[in-house]
Amino acid sequence: MNLHHWYKRATVLVTTVLLAGTSATFGMHPIDGDPRVTTSGRLAGTLLTSGVKAYLGVPYAAPPTQQRRWQPPQPLQWDGIWVADRKGAECIQVLRPHDINHYFGEESSGEDCLFLNMWVPPTAQAGDKLPVVVFIYGGGGTIGSAGMAHYGGENVALHGAIYVSLNYRVGALGFMAHPELTQEQGGHSGNYGYLDQTAALQWIHDNIASFGGDPAKVAITGQSFGAGSVAAHIFSPRSKGLFSAAAMWSACNYTTAGPDLATAEMTGLEIQQRLGVASLQQMRDIPADRILAIQAENQVGVNVAGVRTPPLIDGYFTVGEKAALLAAGAVNDVPIMATSNSDDIDIAQSPLTRAATVAEYRDIARQMYGDNTDEFLRWFPAATDADVARAAHTAARENGMLKASRTCALEQSRHNSSPTYVGLFTHKHPYAEGVSIADQNPATIGAYHTADVPYWLNTFAAFNLFRTTRSWTESDQALSEAMLQSLIALAATGSPSTDQLQWPAWTTDTERYVVLDTGFAAAGFDTARMQWLATHPPAAMPPPPPRPFPRD
Repeated sequence: MNLHHWYKRATVLVTTVLLAGTSATFGMHPIDGDPRVTTSGRLAGTLLTSGVKAYLGVPYAAPPTQQRRWQPPQPLQWDGIWVADRKGAECIQVLRPHDINHYFGEESSGEDCLFLNMWVPPTAQAGDKLPVVVFIYGGGGTIGSAGMAHYGGENVALHGAIYVSLNYRVGALGFMAHPELTQEQGGHSGNYGYLDQTAALQWIHDNIASFGGDPAKVAITGQSFGAGSVAAHIFSPRSKGLFSAAAMWSACNYTTAGPDLATAEMTGLEIQQRLGVASLQQMRDIPADRILAIQAENQVGVNVAGVRTPPLIDGYFTVGEKAALLAAGAVNDVPIMATSNSDDIDIAQSPLTRAATVAEYRDIARQMYGDNTDEFLRWFPAATDADVARAAHTAARENGMLKASRTCALEQSRHNSSPTYVGLFTHKHPYAEGVSIADQNPATIGAYHTADVPYWLNTFAAFNLFRTTRSWTESDQALSEAMLQSLIALAATGSPSTDQLQWPAWTTDTERYVVLDTGFAAAGFDTARMQWLATHPPAAMPPPPPRPFPRD
């Protein structure tokens, strides 16, 4: 540990750091009742002008640097008072162009990154037992940060819940397995990003009561790779008892868990070979930017055909295939929310949506469904060229993330006692007239992958931090208000239903989901059509071109 670094962070009382996405601007403003005593040490935050108590850049584990690179997160204790008045560094990753949708300013970046941010309601006191919402970012497992402005929690806190966002290691530094690591760590390696998340959840569980939260009312939420992380915690014995509800936004994954340890170790050896070193110790001595340069990346305008290190079945955090764990009752049985968006990433990934004419649509369908093409076209007809986009989108959605949500609901009903709540976000953002965004076409884009996040968290201001990209309306605010209250209700009660948004639980009898748009409506799955899709998987097709922009 760099003692000078910790001493400096623990004693500085005034900063001149812009807290993007909050109502505080400059300086540390003391909070009555601070410092709070935590399991790590005494902690002081900063009071925002809204009255929300912000604890930004709280370390929940020791820096994963030097010998702790590729180690599970280690406990941390500090002397004195840690002043949590600024967000910590994001875990090292490729950086973002400034003209894309998800650029909210530069963030410091490095391996010393295991920080969380917490926003507490103005009147919260120890013993209040408030609900807690924990957010895990997406980004394909290689990018993302808890410090991003559209993941801020000030408005969640103003609605009466404690909100926490957390960093975790990404890419090869977050998920690489290796034979030497497996020997060093007693028979397992990899999944360090997941273990980081668990360490943060443990810190929250052990300390949240001091800030007015209830450790028995913790909803973990996540989008994209963050949703996959939430699902991983549902299946992990390491996370048992650390949360009471789970929300997965684009998308729910109750089926796949990743490669086995032996396969993942081979990937680790490939990384070692590409780095040109002879041992794990030499890998720990290599600068992190060299590791970034060889890992696979196709986001934020970067296209590197490098080594990919997905989460794996390590036998420690992830202990088996999901189907077997469900059948054995070896999962964390909590209420779940499974939602996706009407123009989500599954739309871009489907070969069908590349068709512009009926002839192209039918030709692609024939390549995918062979002898079953005529039956597919009866389920998803397109009589004219004008019908193609609607039919292709419906087929892609029902064979993509909607199917994933329904699969989770089916598996939950078969093996668990807790309910499932399914939703589809269909609302298009109100783009500012004439705005240009490098990774979007505002004229044609719909409810895209991640479009729902600022509505769940009421972080609209993030999109106009540096230039006006959205012209938010009262209708957008009303939709966000209802969705945020629903999210808090899930944490507080295990159900997202509120007076404003009646959200029926999915059942095998009704198979209902909520359409999240101005004017909520309950809709039903076309179960016969979706069952046909489930029993007639398409033939493998060439993948679409790499997506060069964020999935977070």
